[in-house]
Amino acid sequence: MNKVVASPEEAIADLEDGASVAFAGFGLLHRFPVSLMNALRDKGAKNLTFVCNSLGGGNDARMEMVERRQVKKLIAAFSARPGSRSVAEELIDSGQLEVELVPQGILVERCRAAGAGIPAFYSPVAVGTPLAEGRETREFKGKQFLLEYALPVDYAFLRGWKADTEGNVVFRGGSQNFSPAFAKAARTAIVEVDEIVQPGDLAPHEIDLQGIWVQRVCKAAVQLDYKELNAARAPRRSADTAKTYNGKPGLTRESIAKRAARLLPEGSYVNLGVGIPTLVSNHLSGRDVTLHAENGVMKYGELVYGDDIDPDIYNAGGQFVNIKPGASYFDSVASFEMARGGALYAVILGAYQVDQEGNLANWTTPDQAGGGIGGAMDLVAGANTLIIVMEHRDSRDRPKLVRRCDYGLTGQECVDIVVTD
Repeated sequence: MNKVVASPEEAIADLEDGASVAFAGFGLLHRFPVSLMNALRDKGAKNLTFVCNSLGGGNDARMEMVERRQVKKLIAAFSARPGSRSVAEELIDSGQLEVELVPQGILVERCRAAGAGIPAFYSPVAVGTPLAEGRETREFKGKQFLLEYALPVDYAFLRGWKADTEGNVVFRGGSQNFSPAFAKAARTAIVEVDEIVQPGDLAPHEIDLQGIWVQRVCKAAVQLDYKELNAARAPRRSADTAKTYNGKPGLTRESIAKRAARLLPEGSYVNLGVGIPTLVSNHLSGRDVTLHAENGVMKYGELVYGDDIDPDIYNAGGQFVNIKPGASYFDSVASFEMARGGALYAVILGAYQVDQEGNLANWTTPDQAGGGIGGAMDLVAGANTLIIVMEHRDSRDRPKLVRRCDYGLTGQECVDIVVTD
């Protein structure tokens, strides 16, 4: 059994107009199947449905296909990101691109269910948020759950490290994320890899995705310089710069993170969200606190730069980190089992607004077309303790602690602690 094809172009030769394509990859740049996406762009297929965490970043094939109107619908956890406005947002606003926003953990669970022959399931995620409007809910043991449907797709494009000729795949470091779930949901799963080996060259216990789920394998034609791309991502403001309130400086973002780190007990498992929360990892040296990242890394440490970067070890913000002894890697399905199942002591997230009832809004503003849910809705649904870290006022000097949230909610009455500057 030989599943190797000669090129990415040959691998997608039978993909027709109107197909649904799930493509893995995390953040703005990590392990996207760029070779396959380039081939799809050049093929010119139209009326496509994209299923993904996000469209990533930069002027690459994914965004080019959106701009060329090859894509009619986007099913994703992110349609917009703060600080920039993409072509996709303009098309969503004008009604030329349909979008269905799905929490990150539910996206992979819907795909996993499709592969497992499960047509639908109930979840606590997104109850009480705009995503629940008009949807069926049901009560179990006094708690509301939302009905979710399986999400089968025609094709899945994945980027692996190694594969053998029979389609068994190894993903390096924390780069499994969505790949196993997307492959299982697909009629045709295609993997581009750095290296193709013979059967038996991969030890059975090393295989992350079994060949039964993979129909085609090809050699990656594009290699990205992760260090260069990461260096180009400058933060909007230094973590050591403080805002001024009534003529006096507040805490810096780094100081907010340091204060939040002091709230974590020894022996705890903790998830850190994007933004200020990622800085908490810099203040846990010598502590018995294990960090969990929803992209599939357990027990990572501080942010790293330059020659210390490993391109496949990064946190939920896409920032490169080191790992500690006892670290492990897993896919997004397992990651969100840990989150929704209550295995985490604390979740630390940023916010646009928190109100007096502990409601949280952190995924969309009126300025955005859609928004960026990411894993936040899944995380708040299972958090034992939810800590919000944020500046007291936003970039337009509006309060972020409010009597009632008027942005779309992430979770209802879920916030336990707020740390501001």
